[in-house]
Parts: sequence; structure tokens; C-alpha cells
Amino acid sequence: MKELGINWFIEGSIDFEYKKYVLLDYLQEINRHFDKSKLYPNLADLIFHFNNLLYFKKNKSMMQQAFPQRLTKADVEAVKLTYQKIVDDDPSMQQIEQIISYALQKMDPAIQTGKEIYDFVESRLNIDPVGIVPLMPYQGYFSLRNGKDRTNWIYEYQITIFENKDDRYRGININFIETYEQSITKTPESVKLELIRRNKYMPNPAVYYVHSDINFPLEQTLLPVAKRSLVKYISSAA
Repeated sequence: MKELGINWFIEGSIDFEYKKYVLLDYLQEINRHFDKSKLYPNLADLIFHFNNLLYFKKNKSMMQQAFPQRLTKADVEAVKLTYQKIVDDDPSMQQIEQIISYALQKMDPAIQTGKEIYDFVESRLNIDPVGIVPLMPYQGYFSLRNGKDRTNWIYEYQITIFENKDDRYRGININFIETYEQSITKTPESVKLELIRRNKYMPNPAVYYVHSDINFPLEQTLLPVAKRSLVKYISSAA
């Protein structure tokens, strides 16, 4: 996928027409992926850049926290100096503000399209516990089936909790185990028993059967949505 640099709107020539071309080229590819129901990493990248622009618009000095996921310590001072130079240059800042306003206006509909696709995929997912769920279901396995495909993808998962100063968040780490072909004899229940026999370190795991009723791109769409949906499901049930 085509990518925008972290500082695409201020790097190089600060020219509205040129930046407009760069942005529209990027959005064209994003929308091509969305047309094929391919959400990730496109949606996450688009939201990242949208939030970057909002941060800059609200705080033109642009401190390190504006880029928590992308900046290294070595970048921090260079970024501060770059931004301060731009802030002090009124004509450049006017161009940048024009670029930012245009970009936010164009990115928002694409984000809404991505969110609509996400909501649709999530609405086509079902999550069923396999057997008895333990009291602490934050580690275990899930079996993922894509539409009518007989192939199931088995993942080990672990739900994590992390905090910032205001909120607690839950995420999920997964590890691919294997695939199996679903049949009358090979079912999520039989696979659970097999996993317990093989992996003695988890004698009583939580196991979930996650399946969609129509097919989606596995890596770019179904798996990322399934992961987030499973976190929501376990969090609400726990």
C-alpha cells in the first residue's frame, strides 16, 4: 500500500497543489482496498494520519506525545526544531493550515467508509464458546472460519490490559497454531480436546468458535475484526 510519511504535510515543498496531489493519490489507493473490503492496515493508517493532523491543528508546537506510535527518542528534538521553524514562518503556516483543512475534509468520508465496512463485517460474525468457559477466560484459543470455507484457523490468544493516566484498555495478542478442515468428526469441540491433550500448560483453556456467514479477506479484514470482537465479547461476559 502507498504510505504517507509522518510529516507529509510539512515535508519538502509546502505547496497546496502538490500536497493535494499526494493526498488524493494516497486516498485513491485506500478506497481501492475498501472497495475489496480490505480494511487493514489501511483503516488504521488513515485514522493515524487524521489524528496527526488534528494534533497539529490543536497544538502547533507538536510535542512528542503527538506521535506515540511512530517517533523514536532520536527523532524528538529534530521534530521539535522542524515544527518550531514552521510555526515561526507565517506564510508557510497559512499554507499548512490550508493543507490540513483540505486533508481532514477528504479523509473523513474515507474513514466513515472504513468504519461502515468494519461494522458490517462485525455484524456478520458469530462468537460461540466451546464447552465450559473458565472463570478467567483471558487466555485460550479461538477457531476462525471464513464464510462457508471448511478450513478453520486456530489461534492461541492472550488478552492484555494496559493503562494510561485516564483509562484502561484491553488488547489481544495472538499466535497462529494450525489449520484444520471442519467435518462431522473434526469439530471445534474435538479440536478443543486435542489442544488440551497436546498443550499441558493450559489444562482448562477458554475456547471460542468465531465464524462469519460470508467470506472476507482473511488477513486484511476478518482476522483483525475477529480479534477486536473477541475482546469485546470476553470483556462483556467476564
